[in-house]
Amino acid sequence: MRLDKYLKISRLIKRRTVANEACDNGRVTLNGKPARASAEVKPGDIIEISFGNRTTKAEVIAVEEAVRKEAAGELFRYL
Repeated sequence: MRLDKYLKISRLIKRRTVANEACDNGRVTLNGKPARASAEVKPGDIIEISFGNRTTKAEVIAVEEAVRKEAAGELFRYL
C-alpha cells in the first residue's frame, strides 16, 4: 500500500492530500530514510512524522485497504 494512503487509513494524518504534502516536504521518514508518498508500506516498517516541534513515531502492525474508525488504531503502535 502507498505511504500516503496508509497514513490516511490508519488516521495518523487525517487527509491524503496532507499526507502527500508532508511526504513531499520531507516531513515523513520510512525506516529512517525520507519517504515519498508512493513508497510501499509493509508490516514492521517504522514511520516517523514531524510537524513543527512534534514528532510522532509509529510501527506498522497491519496493512488493510479499508478499516472502520474504531479499528484504525490497531494498524500501528506508537513508539
